[in-house]
Amino acid sequence: MIDWNKQGHTYLKEKAIEKAAEAFNRAIEDHPKDPIGYSNFGNLLLTIHEPARALAFFNKALELQSDYAPASYGLGNALYELERYEEAIPCFQLAEQNGVTDDGDIHYMLGMSYVNLSQLMMGLVHLQRAVELNEQDSEARFQYALCLAKLGSLQLALQQFDQVIEQQPEHADAHYNKGVALASRGQTAEAIMAFQTAIKHQKDHVLAANGLRALESAVEGNNEIKDEQL
Repeated sequence: MIDWNKQGHTYLKEKAIEKAAEAFNRAIEDHPKDPIGYSNFGNLLLTIHEPARALAFFNKALELQSDYAPASYGLGNALYELERYEEAIPCFQLAEQNGVTDDGDIHYMLGMSYVNLSQLMMGLVHLQRAVELNEQDSEARFQYALCLAKLGSLQLALQQFDQVIEQQPEHADAHYNKGVALASRGQTAEAIMAFQTAIKHQKDHVLAANGLRALESAVEGNNEIKDEQL
């Protein structure tokens, strides 16, 4: 007998979306009381950016088995994509409680949910944990650094931006935000270099270009004042 869930995952890896949908649908038809098929179909809908449709499948899976962690996690992801962050948080928490293998992803999603709700301290806790669990996750580290910067911990933020840049030298946003942090500390020359590097890696980086112009104008203005004083 064909394992339609397994077959569906194979199709997904091959990016054969329609075949994957058919396979997961067969899994649901063959085992209508099994949450796995519904959860898999929900995840498929997330891959094609249809989180609103995915909600019904994750909810059905949880109706069949309330502690089915993959469905809780999937529901959290769908709600997050719909910007329903307050509703997403308990879903991620439930998924963790019910045994989703934690490689940092759940803490990253929890952290970003809190950040989007402007609860930066809670966001910081989870983003830090995400980085601890997966030190190679440069996106989690970047968001952790941003959170530190927003909370005013500029020295720690700079250390994290540098680590992101070490992992991804062409990460334009890391260079830009490093520049912002340096400028906030009065390290103008270093900030200018950071903005220039951001533009080097992303020529249309508007924020870096604006920051660079502002700092260069400030430097020119200071030089003019010094010349007048002489």
